Amino acid sequence: MTLPASTAPVAYPGILSRALASRSFLAGFIGTALVAAIALLSFFWTPYDVTQLVVADRMQPPSAAHWFGTDQFGRDILSMIMVGARTSIAVALVAVGIGMGLGVPLGLLAAARSGGWIDEAVMRGNDLVFAFPSLVIAILITAALGPSALNAIIAIGIFNIPVFARVTRGAALPIWTLDYIRAAQVAGKGASRISVQHILPNIANLLIVQGTIQFSLGILAEAGLSYVGLGAQPPTPSWGRMLAEAQTMVALAPHVAIIPGLAIVVTVLGLNLLGDGLRDALDPRLRRSP
Repeated sequence: MTLPASTAPVAYPGILSRALASRSFLAGFIGTALVAAIALLSFFWTPYDVTQLVVADRMQPPSAAHWFGTDQFGRDILSMIMVGARTSIAVALVAVGIGMGLGVPLGLLAAARSGGWIDEAVMRGNDLVFAFPSLVIAILITAALGPSALNAIIAIGIFNIPVFARVTRGAALPIWTLDYIRAAQVAGKGASRISVQHILPNIANLLIVQGTIQFSLGILAEAGLSYVGLGAQPPTPSWGRMLAEAQTMVALAPHVAIIPGLAIVVTVLGLNLLGDGLRDALDPRLRRSP
């Protein structure tokens, strides 16, 4: 049986070239790679010890000794940005992994049992989570479990589960109506096997793009939780807590607030541009069979 053009397993050598031709992809890739490289470098080297307090050097402006200046405790802001990048990426990455690891199977299960009680239970559970703002849920969870990076991961990950479940179910439902899925059912394949072998590969591109979007939202959520004191705790640097500590000193030393704010903007913007570029490159309507 001939598979539909949008679902046939063909090679796509043009995906990379289309991605590289996208300005959004290139800009997002460069910004994201830069932040990732800084976070990776922080494991091995930072200009100064982020736990070292040098009161004599407090609130110094950017200089040759301190490229981004120092904060109210005399800590080097560049070093804190580097370690803060590691914290934000780790929290967001693990949280998205939790959301994808649990949400995708739930979405596949709901699509396979469309109209049944399992589908209804999954969707009503999603509606219950979506009834509350994500940041409010994260604050409630971290407030109940205690402020820490681990609890921030749990809180952000829980909200990501229904996002991936809903996206997966919505993308999988139309595929279940195609002829080759019915042929697989006639051949004796079960719902779980069809979901893994036929449904998941055809919606993987959409999930990848959604993953980049949730990754950027995870960065923002981690910064928001740290801003209100519910994220990573001292002495671990966090971009959100750096902003919170700098809010009363903007007039005296604006760089203390501007630098971590720019770090968040560059990271989130880079991930969003990367997601836009990936969406354009992986769009099935742009694929051409060789």
